Amino acid sequence: MNPTRVTLLPRPTDPVLDPSVDHELQAIVAGASTAETCATDLAAGPWNFDVRPGYGPGSSMGDVIPTSAPRQGELPREYREASEEELDGRIRAAKLALGDRVVVLGHFYQREEVVTHADYVGDSFQLAGAAKAHPEAEAIVFCGVHFMAETADLLSRPEQAVILPNLAAGCSMADMADIDQVEECWEQLGEVYGDLDAPDADGLVPVVPVTYMNSSAAIKGFVGRHGGIVCTSSNARTVLEWAFARGRRVLFFPDQHLGRNTAKAMGVPLERMPLWNPRHPLGGSSADGLRDARVILWHGFCSVHRRFTVDQIDRARAEHPGVRVIVHPECPMAVVDAADESGSTDYIRKAIEAAAGPTTFAIGTEINLVRRLAAEHPQHEIFCLDPVVCPCSTMYRIHPGYLAWVLEGLVAGEVRNRITVPASVAEPARVALERMLAARP
Repeated sequence: MNPTRVTLLPRPTDPVLDPSVDHELQAIVAGASTAETCATDLAAGPWNFDVRPGYGPGSSMGDVIPTSAPRQGELPREYREASEEELDGRIRAAKLALGDRVVVLGHFYQREEVVTHADYVGDSFQLAGAAKAHPEAEAIVFCGVHFMAETADLLSRPEQAVILPNLAAGCSMADMADIDQVEECWEQLGEVYGDLDAPDADGLVPVVPVTYMNSSAAIKGFVGRHGGIVCTSSNARTVLEWAFARGRRVLFFPDQHLGRNTAKAMGVPLERMPLWNPRHPLGGSSADGLRDARVILWHGFCSVHRRFTVDQIDRARAEHPGVRVIVHPECPMAVVDAADESGSTDYIRKAIEAAAGPTTFAIGTEINLVRRLAAEHPQHEIFCLDPVVCPCSTMYRIHPGYLAWVLEGLVAGEVRNRITVPASVAEPARVALERMLAARP
């Protein structure tokens, strides 16, 4: 799984080929587009929301944010008031001045105006690998969300600075697995299963914790301390096989849908996959139900992928006979079952690239990636299953203004918004990540 190396090119001027979600949002607000959006506030600069508690407008705007979530300080006026063209020029000039001293990473879900400046584009794990592959860089600017920058810090050299352009770019799904709640869950499971470190006659421990890459460094550290492992959406099955070879059952967090869809495809019955709600004793299950469990699913989800529905798939099939429907495995089970295929963002990208002839694709994942794929492959008809323009709230907090601000800071010798994982957390978190790297299909 390698990230895509990017050659910086100007964006297309043809509106039909323009992949910019921001341009579409501006047109919606101006009345120049008949498309719908979930929040007209998305057309405003994200600095308008930095001082407010919450994830900001977009798919996660209804999610509850922890009080401890990082806040971004005020972005200087010159960056807030600069035009798109001015910011584009300033970013390019700063990158040219910095040269190999900096590497800019852009997640697939980033807005086009940011991705166009990335040296590499990929998913969170691919980009962490790109960070690790550039030990010569003094700074790694991660255009993504907080847990991704943490992972890059875990895998990069200690003297390298990992920078998140907007500290308010968190992840509501990652925040749904709070370390205190996970520790409490582990303690309660010990009351049900006994000593969680003691293998039985078959050499299996009672439960192995597995965390999705989309989790905090603290959660990855917890997993590393308790014999567990990290997974990605592309290797979840391999990781579950690794865990089942070591334990009677798996505690999977934070995304219930990825865990359920993966385990179901492996033949685990739904009745043996109880949902753990941290607000209830024993997660809302019974002791007998937990003893019979094969996979305990944490009550977490991705608000982007929860927007996709079976009705949307039915409508796509009715309006586009022969359409090929591909969705992300973070979508609810009914949506994954109704689709033709499911797979990671990289799987979706490669499936479209591999299509031999003109094909109609309905894609169930974040709108920025879908729009970019449509622009890159004009021979196909590619559209998002959700007709409402509703990008990831937190990915959208990264704006060219913040990117220009942190890059020009580096030119001036100032490191802004550095993300550092404490050593006490980093050591066990790296153990969990190394287990993942060793568990290959």
